Amino acid sequence: MDIILIITILIVICALAFDFINGFHDTANSIATSVSTRALPPRKAVMLAAVMNFLGAISFVGVAKAIASDIVDPFSLYIGPDDTTGSVVILAALISAITWNLLTWYFGIPSSSSHTLIGSIAGAAIAAAGFNILNYEGFLNILKALIFSPFLAFGVGFLMMSLFKILFKNLNLYKTNKGFRTFQIFTASLQAFTHGTNDAQKAMGIITMALIAAGIQSDDEVQTWVRVACALAMGLGTSIGGYKIIKTVGTKIMKIRPVNGAAADLASATVIFGATLIHLPVSTTHVISSSIMGVGSAQRVKGVKWGVARKIVLTWIITMPISAVIAALIYFILDMFF
Repeated sequence: MDIILIITILIVICALAFDFINGFHDTANSIATSVSTRALPPRKAVMLAAVMNFLGAISFVGVAKAIASDIVDPFSLYIGPDDTTGSVVILAALISAITWNLLTWYFGIPSSSSHTLIGSIAGAAIAAAGFNILNYEGFLNILKALIFSPFLAFGVGFLMMSLFKILFKNLNLYKTNKGFRTFQIFTASLQAFTHGTNDAQKAMGIITMALIAAGIQSDDEVQTWVRVACALAMGLGTSIGGYKIIKTVGTKIMKIRPVNGAAADLASATVIFGATLIHLPVSTTHVISSSIMGVGSAQRVKGVKWGVARKIVLTWIITMPISAVIAALIYFILDMFF
């Protein structure tokens, strides 16, 4: 069998594995608040998120196209029918992203799958062809979205909680909490759906990029089988659950009550879906954690455990450069074999 075809098959397998891992790694964030407030039992929350993630994943392709072409021009990776460089770049990026995701999942750290994937693509591509290989305009747009979306989520979370405080200040606390627990079933569903519309697209973009680099595809359209396969992989991964990260996001940032959880869910879903509509990948982990911090600040600034928040932010900062270095090293190792 042709070596490029073998590498492409490996890339598809790794991309689906990345989506599967993303399912139990990142989806934990989307249901963390509803589980921590006991609006939903963990098993039901995970299954609900799996279904909504699948539906979100097959509904949009704009973010997939951005991943496929805005970081590195995929057509520049196709040098010729016998050259494996482009395919090896993509395979190295995926192995790097999977490695970092598994490490952070094991330690219960809510790091960003988006950061690790984008950093890995950039690192492997630079290792192969230097800094000129990057599509700087598209890459900078993605970086801006990744950097500013957590601040936007913090602000929207703060405003959402402030609005809730005004609207429900005269209501009985017990009845309010009971009502919001029911409402959280809707907000958790919405958040899982928006997660699928953005995060599942990233593996779709990678597979499309690989098909172009291998000379199998001549445009950046996302094929139907790619959409369905990635949506299924994320849905299955979600069904496994990520309880370590649920504990970090749902309990260690602040003590969450149903009204806080609903406000955070609505805030993060708004930001994530807004990014999907303008075809920009964002870190759902960053957005959800920042929304919770914003809600907590509106409730009581001292109620937010800023020490835990600092650790999460530090992970956000180091993920991309570490992933880029890991991907570059993996590229050099794979290049010796292929």
